[in-house]
Amino acid sequence: MSGLEKALFNLKFTAKQLNRQAAKAGKDETAEKNKLKKAIQQNHNDIAKIYAQNAIRKENERLNLLRLASRIDAVSSRVQTAVTMRSVTGSMANVVKGMDQAMKAMDLEKISAVMDKFETQFEDLDVATGYYENATSSATAVGTPQEDVDRLMNKVADEAGVELHQEMEAATPAKTKVGPTEQDEENLGERLRALRS
Repeated sequence: MSGLEKALFNLKFTAKQLNRQAAKAGKDETAEKNKLKKAIQQNHNDIAKIYAQNAIRKENERLNLLRLASRIDAVSSRVQTAVTMRSVTGSMANVVKGMDQAMKAMDLEKISAVMDKFETQFEDLDVATGYYENATSSATAVGTPQEDVDRLMNKVADEAGVELHQEMEAATPAKTKVGPTEQDEENLGERLRALRS
């Protein structure tokens, strides 16, 4: 196994670990929301605020871990492209040798077969490179602003059928988070499966 292939393995392993940690943060977020709901039902608003902050922090942690995993996956894809390029370069050297032999014999069928093989490999590489370049997008991390805490507490209180007995400051609309949509991710996943098969 070459150095590039070892690096590729380590990158994929790290991305997998980050995805596991993101899943754990998601479970922790759900647990904090459940605690928040219980605290609101029991009229413990101060404790509810703490649980709301924890839930938002866990949600942000999960998103940050997923973003980092995505970026590592993008680097992994570029390393995969390098490994593929090295393989294609070796194949091209063989093709050139084959072309030399074919040119000596001037066998047009051999020349055509060698050129077809070369074009196929080049197209495969082009498709793979295009996928890897479009696989990532960047997004910014956010903190836990008070309006998010208040909004989450109101949402959980509404779901629990409990009225909050505190004055909430007028919440301002949160800024929209930038990132790939679920549809984009599904399309990228389908393209990747098509490339692998």
